[in-house]
Amino acid sequence: MRNKVLTVAILACAFAATACNTVRGAGRDVKSAGSAVEKSAN
Repeated sequence: MRNKVLTVAILACAFAATACNTVRGAGRDVKSAGSAVEKSAN
């Protein structure tokens, strides 16, 4: 039982880390798109 809980906890941490990287990447994409729009507006 303890091994299953430990495995689930490790997997949850791995998925959380992956999600953070995905959100960070999406934030960078939105920022670069906003910069491109701002440059073209000027």
